[in-house]
Amino acid sequence: MIAGALRFEQGSRTDVGCVRTVNEDACLARADAGLWAVADGMGGHARGRWAATRIAASLDAALLPDALDPAVAAVHAALDRANAQIVRAGAAERRVIGSTVAALVVRARRCVVLWAGDSRVYRLRDGALAPLTTDHSPVAQMVAAGLLSRAEAADHPMGHMLARAVGVQPALALERRDADVLPGDTFLLCSDGLTRMLDETAIAALLQRERPHRCADALVDLAVARGAADNVTAVVVGCDETTQVLAR
Repeated sequence: MIAGALRFEQGSRTDVGCVRTVNEDACLARADAGLWAVADGMGGHARGRWAATRIAASLDAALLPDALDPAVAAVHAALDRANAQIVRAGAAERRVIGSTVAALVVRARRCVVLWAGDSRVYRLRDGALAPLTTDHSPVAQMVAAGLLSRAEAADHPMGHMLARAVGVQPALALERRDADVLPGDTFLLCSDGLTRMLDETAIAALLQRERPHRCADALVDLAVARGAADNVTAVVVGCDETTQVLAR
């Protein structure tokens, strides 16, 4: 396995939600390649869906080397290709077409998160849930500057505005975070349709209670049961030790 000392259990689910008629989210789960991603499209129903699926398809086609930094470079290149395609489509149609993206690459005991927009990546370790991304949005920037509280941000009218996205500028601006990975860690990648319906306490409880292949369903089902006004997507990745056979 590419990840060496770790094995993965994964689950993924995307749902249109309770209000929208078209699902503009897309996701990717490639445990064999140590790559997972979520994209949340924008630009009208058909074009938002196309942008998100274009990102997922570009990542799915990428050949990822075994080493971490070359693998991350391959993911970045795949996202650059998708960005160029979406930019060209937007220019031809004279409108903004784009998508968020959050991607996770794991190799051995290290990982890299690349993202643009407000799709998120979390890591659950020893029962504690920690975000590995920060939203690229004016509202998040106001919270970071102390101008808004988290409670005020939750219902802010500018909550859906993004400061970064794939497809809106010729040069794609991705943020990167490096982190360690330990056996027992669980990662969640999700669109904002999930985090607008579930707080971190509810998310952590489900991640601790359910196996990854069931947890993605459980998270999305709960968001939908609470009346999800947006599309909802969750990808859950559990990391465990591989079984080693000792020679006698």
